[in-house]
Amino acid sequence: MKYSIIVPVYNRPEEVDELLESLTKQQLRDFEVVIVEDGSSTPCQEIAERYQNKLDIHYYYKCNSGPGQSRNYGAERSKGEYLIVLDSDCILPEGYLSAVDQELLSSPADAFGGPDRAHASFSNIQKAINYSMTSFFTTGGIRGGKKKMDKFYPRSFNMGIKREVYVALGGFSKMRFGEDIDFSIRIFKGGYRCRLFPNAWVYHKRRTDLKKFFKQVHNSGIARINLYKKYPESLKIVHLLPAVFTLGTAVLLLGAPFCPYSLLPIGLYALLVCAESTVKNRSLRIGVYSIAASFIQLIGYGTGFWRAWWKRCVRGKDEFEAFKKNFYK
Repeated sequence: MKYSIIVPVYNRPEEVDELLESLTKQQLRDFEVVIVEDGSSTPCQEIAERYQNKLDIHYYYKCNSGPGQSRNYGAERSKGEYLIVLDSDCILPEGYLSAVDQELLSSPADAFGGPDRAHASFSNIQKAINYSMTSFFTTGGIRGGKKKMDKFYPRSFNMGIKREVYVALGGFSKMRFGEDIDFSIRIFKGGYRCRLFPNAWVYHKRRTDLKKFFKQVHNSGIARINLYKKYPESLKIVHLLPAVFTLGTAVLLLGAPFCPYSLLPIGLYALLVCAESTVKNRSLRIGVYSIAASFIQLIGYGTGFWRAWWKRCVRGKDEFEAFKKNFYK
């Protein structure tokens, strides 16, 4: 068997149903699906069983330990030559696995990843969030790919790795957040070949509302400092931009009562985001929502970054003590 698709799940049965349905339509059929239920109170076993006659599917339930350890659990029980890790909130186009296969046949890779897009069925908020996570005018579109300020690091919503490399690296670490970047860093440090597969894209729902989105990106900012503490060389200029944006926005807002023109840069940025998103999504409403999503993406990440910097770098706390209420409940 060539591919094992590994999906950790935590209380998202409806999303799993959509993902599995999309897998039944894959043009390439040489794969298995490994669902790992990570201690969910609302399990998806019944949904997985519906697809037993359509997919080579294996369902496992385990105590909660976080997504990284759940992927390792699934990898240990899989059979494929390549492991493909997906988030449960993804939907695959029919040609996804064919695109992966073509890339590997044209040029071998030890690890790889692909981009994401917004599905037509996504809500306007989800499309705005997708814009903020992929636009060049936030930091989403400049972390990897063609418009880049940093090399491409595969993320766990769409990541593939050769089994022997996965085993050699020991799989995902015990980090509860940022574990996919930790894994990607170790792939590069190990000297393995890692590439972006631009045509192996997925539809990624991300978060369904702005409050959940803020929590997600805030935790990403925290994770960046945790990664810096493990790998100091991993911190790049692009990772500092949301923190600088957050600080700059705060200064401009505080200065507004004394100099109204200080709000001009904020207004110009909002107009730029709105215009680009409106054109891309062909919707002014999504363009307006994208203003909020973009500010949340940058400020949420920035405040998480500054918070972690204070706790880890200034106060000297370790990851568990600094964030046990966030990640280690």
